[in-house]
Amino acid sequence: MDLTIMQYFEWHSPDDGEHWNHLSKEAAKIKGQGFDAVWLPPPTKADHPSNPGYAAYDVYDLGEFDQKGSVRTKYGTKEQLQNAINACRETGLLVYLDLVMNHKAGGDEKETFKVVEVKEDDREEEIREPFDIEGYTYFDFPGRQGKHSDFKWNFNLFTGVDYDAKEERNGIFRIMGEDKDWSDNVDAEHGNYDYLMYADINYAHPEVQEEMIRWGKWLSDELDADGYRIDAAKHIDSNFIKRFIDEVAEHAGRDIYFFGEYWNPSLEANEDFLDDVSFDIDVFDVRLHYNFYTAGLEKETYNLTQIFDGSMVAENPSNAVTFVDNHDTQPGESLESFVADWFKQPAYSLILLRQDGYPCVFYGDYHGISGDHKVDGKRDEIDVLLDIRKKLAHGNQKDYFDHPDTIGWIRFGGEHTTGSGCAVVISNGLEEGFKKMHVGEIRTGEKWVDHTGNRADEITIDEEGNGVFYADSQSVSVYGKKMD
Repeated sequence: MDLTIMQYFEWHSPDDGEHWNHLSKEAAKIKGQGFDAVWLPPPTKADHPSNPGYAAYDVYDLGEFDQKGSVRTKYGTKEQLQNAINACRETGLLVYLDLVMNHKAGGDEKETFKVVEVKEDDREEEIREPFDIEGYTYFDFPGRQGKHSDFKWNFNLFTGVDYDAKEERNGIFRIMGEDKDWSDNVDAEHGNYDYLMYADINYAHPEVQEEMIRWGKWLSDELDADGYRIDAAKHIDSNFIKRFIDEVAEHAGRDIYFFGEYWNPSLEANEDFLDDVSFDIDVFDVRLHYNFYTAGLEKETYNLTQIFDGSMVAENPSNAVTFVDNHDTQPGESLESFVADWFKQPAYSLILLRQDGYPCVFYGDYHGISGDHKVDGKRDEIDVLLDIRKKLAHGNQKDYFDHPDTIGWIRFGGEHTTGSGCAVVISNGLEEGFKKMHVGEIRTGEKWVDHTGNRADEITIDEEGNGVFYADSQSVSVYGKKMD
């Protein structure tokens, strides 16, 4: 597909309640920069107004009720969010919302219940006889007083917690109950990766399923989003995810785009998940991200011909959301694996200028990162690639992945895109790299230049339709027809 996503937040986006207002003002500008969709942070109330939204408290509170210290979420109020979505619609931007459905945080009251403690690295191994703990597992949302839903949560509706208030200590505690265990339909890391954090939702419970499906339908009615990103998908029963997708889309009566964070670099694990949900969802290409990360670290010793090895976009291109970095991989965060500065533009060329995958540009890479680990944005470097994506990167593709420190590919141009077509060269060597590539006899005599501005070469396409294209050491260049 030719669409491009902007991940419109980073972990340290300002905690001023103005994020939705900023989006309203910037929607037309974002569209003009070459983006077709915005992935927004979790819109639901977290356990604290400063939380980025992944410590989900009340999914029915979109910034409408005075709960957990404020009416607004970190990003603003419900009305401001609705206004932002309307602004996106007016300018033609698709809106994707981040759904945190794996766990709940910030319980309103403690309950006493029996648990068994399990090992951190093997959730199937018990390390202590069953005992009673106190956990914050009762949620009655007093600030909302039953509006939108009168459903209340208690320990029977969760599979585990990570804090015992009675002994004031952390651990992983599986909640005991008749026929109650971790879900079987989750990632197999740590023996069973049903439990991630906070109070883990028990999707084997029929009342939980009905409530969360009801919420999904309500959210569709309230905000009418074009799509949803499912957070922590590998920790949620895949059978429920399939049901959620089917029933929410049917209720909406229109196409809804679903994509999931299945954070496992294993191609097999991702394919198994996609099979479980009948390929009704796309997944982030985690392996490709780690290939970028490794290439950035290893510099000239990395074999660039392997850059797509094991990736979703190579094996299942129609279900791959490609990305360079995100809020979890940025410096100081839980999955820190930030792609090296020198490799950012080459990495973005590998997702923006190829025919496969649904590329997602990270707000932190584009505008910069705040907080204790400040990083400058690379807007100019990414903008030029977005412009090339729009004007030149069309048509069929041929790869020249035949040298460990210099790779390239051709996009031959589209029938309805006058002047399109490009030649991309990436080098990670200590010296400049070059690649002789065939762009077509029809191009004979054309003058091609580097549209990134990284090099000043002017290449003349020879009578056989070939050109020799160069890239600086540890850089990328993208050649296309010289415009008058």
